[in-house]
Amino acid sequence: MMLHSLHIPTISSIRNSTFQSLRSSEHPPYLLRFRTSRRENLRYLKTLGIIDPNTKPHKFPSPETVDQVLSTVNFLKSKGFSEPDFPRLSFLCPKLFTPDSDPTDIEPVFEFLTFDLAATDQESCGLILRCPQILLSDVEYCLRPTLIYLRKLGVEKLNVPNSLNAHLLNTRVERLMEKIRFLRSSGLSQEESARACRRFPAIFGYSIENNLKPKFEYLVGEMKRSVEELKAFPQYFAFSLENRIMPRHLHLERRNVRISLKRMLLWNDDKFYAKWK
Repeated sequence: MMLHSLHIPTISSIRNSTFQSLRSSEHPPYLLRFRTSRRENLRYLKTLGIIDPNTKPHKFPSPETVDQVLSTVNFLKSKGFSEPDFPRLSFLCPKLFTPDSDPTDIEPVFEFLTFDLAATDQESCGLILRCPQILLSDVEYCLRPTLIYLRKLGVEKLNVPNSLNAHLLNTRVERLMEKIRFLRSSGLSQEESARACRRFPAIFGYSIENNLKPKFEYLVGEMKRSVEELKAFPQYFAFSLENRIMPRHLHLERRNVRISLKRMLLWNDDKFYAKWK
């Protein structure tokens, strides 16, 4: 669990100190309200999924840690997040709710989304929910250079809150450039590579060794297709080599049929195999 190894007093020490405080204080209800408030805060963090409901009492976070986490929760709520959002945020990015997390550290990300990306509050929340780690990224060294690079390539509507955009924005420029270099080494020009990525930005998220390279080699080696077809249909890389590309290519080859990549891959199985029995 993210909040752990935090010492709390023993039950006996609490009982003794409480008894002494009640005897010496003229306002014992204040102490009782404080202890009730802490229990309520712990219960609240459990309902948000930030504290594991099965956590043993001796592993509960300290009051200081609870206060720090609550400040982060309240900050995120002020930015438009609702309580049902927190289990996902906590699960995907537990570091957000640790004693070391501070709302002032993540404020620049919200400013970047609002002013650089021109995203609405709702769009910002949507992007963060799809990739909460974006809140831990450095604006100057990661987010802003990536946004500038993607815009130079002509990638548009990056403010739309979908998983692709969220992860693209949280990808460093060097990793994006690796895909461009691969396409250029495959026979595309700089402009053709940029156009392919502009038309199909998901290519930035694919592994070169496990996805792009074996599919390209099969395209030009086994299928005897030209790079021109890849320029026309870069979405080719989205399909499974083993489950879609190879079976359909072999099926058509046995029937001496040759059609465009787009037609070969986009049709569903019923339509495809009914057409070429």
